[in-house]
Amino acid sequence: MSKIGVFICHCGENIARTVDTELVAKASSRIRGVAVSVDYKYMCSDPGQALIKKAIKDHELTGVVVAACSPHMHEKTFRKAVEETGINPFLCEMANLREHCSWVHKREEITTRKAIELVRLMVEKVKRNMPLEPVRVKMTKRALVIGGGVAGIQAALDIADGGHEVILVEKDPSVGGHMAQLSETFPTLDCSQCILTPKMVDIGSHPLIKLYTYSEVEKVEGFVGNFKVTIKKKARSIDIDKCTGCGDCMRKCPSKKIPSEFDRGLSNRTAIYIPFPQAVPARPVIDRENCFYYTKGKCKNCQKVCPAEAVDYEQTDELVEEEVGGIVVATGYDLYSVDKQGPYPETLGYGEYGYGTDPDIIDGLQFERLASASGPTGGKIERPSDGKEPKSIVFLKCIGSRHPTKGIEFCSKICCMYTAKHTMLYKHKVHDGTAYVFYMDIRSPGKNYDEFVRRAIEEDGAVYLRGRVSRIYRSGDKLIVKGIHDLIRCPFLTD
Repeated sequence: MSKIGVFICHCGENIARTVDTELVAKASSRIRGVAVSVDYKYMCSDPGQALIKKAIKDHELTGVVVAACSPHMHEKTFRKAVEETGINPFLCEMANLREHCSWVHKREEITTRKAIELVRLMVEKVKRNMPLEPVRVKMTKRALVIGGGVAGIQAALDIADGGHEVILVEKDPSVGGHMAQLSETFPTLDCSQCILTPKMVDIGSHPLIKLYTYSEVEKVEGFVGNFKVTIKKKARSIDIDKCTGCGDCMRKCPSKKIPSEFDRGLSNRTAIYIPFPQAVPARPVIDRENCFYYTKGKCKNCQKVCPAEAVDYEQTDELVEEEVGGIVVATGYDLYSVDKQGPYPETLGYGEYGYGTDPDIIDGLQFERLASASGPTGGKIERPSDGKEPKSIVFLKCIGSRHPTKGIEFCSKICCMYTAKHTMLYKHKVHDGTAYVFYMDIRSPGKNYDEFVRRAIEEDGAVYLRGRVSRIYRSGDKLIVKGIHDLIRCPFLTD
């Protein structure tokens, strides 16, 4: 026969403010199988744990339910307490009255009724729990990191520097991710490449890191501590062990007008290419969709001029298996889509902004490439349409933010700083230019973040306009941006 003890915690006022904890304790005492039910202000404190231990001995309890906060906080605390009295720790469960009840409801009768039902649910669970014993299994002391951006790179280096082997898988031909595309980083305006490239070099040369670029994780099997991972190494058509990275193949490639993914289409690359000069590994890959040999069955220029005989047109995808004990997922992000459809099937997008229809309407990463010293213009801010220096530029912030019908319901928490940085980069390059920013709110939480935004406005002269843009259209050689300035309640036009 079950003899369950129920212990209701006030959690100071976190629970007791909206839940009648005394009533919950009384109602719980009437649940079949409950031998004792009490409430206390701080159940996780020493007196609270002592109360639980005493009740277990006095009432010879067979199980315990603690109705308190999240199990993430104190499940180990309470299970350790009951284990000290001789009860199997897995016969102790927690009912989460804080996150699941008091924090999401007002102080009403129905709130207390919900708390009672949460307790009842856990009482029934404890009745059916079986005593468990921890088991030890052999662990594979290697880690898999999925994603070779700055987060994945740093994770891999931290693990490897701790003395453990790391498998790093990156889907692109080189590690680096989006940070490699940036010009500078906020709030210090440090060169992103100065921060990133030494880490990339370390990744490529670290004795405990095995690097799989141009590869993807196909399958993960097993369990924590013992995973078997299948990785697909996509065919580069290059034997990277033979290749010396001399670049002769790229210089002789006749297919030279393929939009560069790294430069976001602002420059062209060849069919055989290295994504960017600092790439790791600094070895090319053949784009089979645009290579004349694969599309027309002729050419082979790169193979003819390769002194190391590293070009292999017959190379195929390869599946390899690796055993790891833990996995870090650092797969990065994609830019928000501002086309007519929007990023999700149910969203409408921002077709009225004309992105993709006018070359002078660009996204944030395209601007980064224009501002970067290694970018297509060598760091000079130019209009993609005619190469002229723009004397005014408009940044649209909060696109898709907190706009359920066209975007997402939350704030990205990065656009404020990202845009402020862009206005500074523009002003540093175009001293007599003016940057306009349309925004909903300025949210800059972080050390020196608000000061950074104020600097963009007060020192660099960025003009911030609180409001949304309704339309962008071309008039001659200029783009007209039509929006509303909420603070002065009038339309605003800029070119």
